Order: sequence, then C-alpha cells, then structure tokens
Amino acid sequence: MKVHAMRIPFALVAVLVAACSVPVAAQTATGTLDKVKAGGSIGVGYRDASLPFSYLGSNGQPTGFGWEICGLIVDEVRRATGLAALAVKAQAVTSQNRIPLLQNGTIDIECGSTTNNAERAKQVAFATNYFYTGTRFLVKAGSSVKSLADLKGRKVVSTTGTTNMLVMRKISREQNLDIDLFGAKDHAESALVVQSDRADAFAMDDILLYGIRANAANPAELAVVGEALQVEPYAIMLRRDDPAFKKLVDDTLAALIRTGEFERLYKKWFQSPIPPKGINLNAPMSKELLANLKALSDKPAE
Repeated sequence: MKVHAMRIPFALVAVLVAACSVPVAAQTATGTLDKVKAGGSIGVGYRDASLPFSYLGSNGQPTGFGWEICGLIVDEVRRATGLAALAVKAQAVTSQNRIPLLQNGTIDIECGSTTNNAERAKQVAFATNYFYTGTRFLVKAGSSVKSLADLKGRKVVSTTGTTNMLVMRKISREQNLDIDLFGAKDHAESALVVQSDRADAFAMDDILLYGIRANAANPAELAVVGEALQVEPYAIMLRRDDPAFKKLVDDTLAALIRTGEFERLYKKWFQSPIPPKGINLNAPMSKELLANLKALSDKPAE
C-alpha cells in the first residue's frame, strides 16, 4: 500500500477557522463510518518495527498479527458502508504521534502494540483487548543483568512515548534504584543502544523484545531477562465518542474469536515461523489473554 499525504485546501482551512471548528470534533461529530463513506477511504495506522503486531515485511509493506486483524475489520467497514472499492491509506505511526494522528483524522484505526491504559483512554478509545504483555529487559548475552535489582545505578533505555518509560521511572523511584533512564526514538534505536554498549538494558514489552531479538543479525548475541514488572493489555486504538465504529470493531473481534480465526492468526504469528527470517517466537497465549477470549473486555491496565 502507498502512504498518501493528506492536504487540506487553504480555502477549506479558512472556512473551518471562521466557523471556529475544532478538527477533532469535526472528525467525530458524524462518526468514523460516515467520514469513511464520505471520503471513500480509511486511514490505517501501523508500526514499522513492532514485530509481530505490525511491521514492514521484506517487500516494504506492512504486515503482522495486528495488521491482518485490521484488514478483516476494514472488510467489515466495506460491508457496513457499501463501498466495495474502499481505499486503504496505510500510515506509519510512532509512539509519539499515534494518538495525535488518530485524533486529527489522519488515521481512523491503529493496528499495532499500543497499551490500553486509563490515561490514554482520556484521549482515545480502545477495542477489546487482544494481547497481554509485561515489561522485561533486552540485554547482551552474557550480561550480568539478570533482574531488575541488577540495574541499580545503571543505564537503561526505553522508547520515548511508551508506558514502559513511566513504569521504569516509577519503579526506580519507589525502590531507590537510581536507574539512569533515557529515551530513544523507536524500538530499533533502543535495541541498537544496547548492542553498542551505550545502555545496559532496553526496557520494553517482552513480546516486542522477543521479536527484536528474533529479527537481529545475530539473535544469539541478545537475551530477554527479568520477571515481568506488570501485565498490560494491548488493544486496537479508535477515536473516542464513536460507539457505532467501536461496536463494529468489537463485533468483528468477537466473531474472529468465536469462529476460531483469532486462534489461527495467533498461531500463525506467535507460534510459527514468521518473516523476514522464518523465526518462531514460540509464545503461547497468556492466561490473561485466554481469559479475555471469554470475557471480551476492553478494561485498561491498572
């Protein structure tokens, strides 16, 4: 898919300003389905390095567990709007810009590895939780870092704009660990900081760390260590105050779970060889995810 830049004519901007319109309100006043039907396209946000949720494949196009699920959601949007030729505008997003791009209408749905928490729920909405993970550490193989306690007074990197940064800052303060915590722009840069010995560990969701390790030039040079610091849910992100679109997304997820398609996709991306290197993450469903396949909850992290 090609990423299309969205341009707003100057005359339209002038009209909106004169009417004192707010872009976010303009996008949500009629709802996402009406917006999509009127424009003939849907903006789908993806991450370029959140393997196996959404990332760029060897052909340079987005792929992954979340990306496939969002493709099935788009199929339901086509049916709901009657737009068989509905265009999909794929848009790469980062930890820092994913919420603003959703709020301003550049994207209509985000299919990555975003934690559903109460703070973010003040700005956006989340569909049914579709994965659960916890913060652990990526280190160089043979490192003396085996647990959180080993990081006392040491350098730790995490990706800017993630909940992991907040978790690490809070734990360091509460446990008097005096961790030298700093941010990198994305997961790839965070991993490189560890590989180049500029940090002792990369704190991130364990499933993403397994993906980064699997995708490294030499996976044996890296290790994922430590007990998970907390368990948090991932969910597809939507705009707030749009019950019709949220229902469509939640109903699609429920149907995938009911028919067994969700389990098939999970096995494909977490328990089978995946591109680009054909490595199997060997990550079975957590007890929290298994429970939520029955509960169908969108409850945020505590």
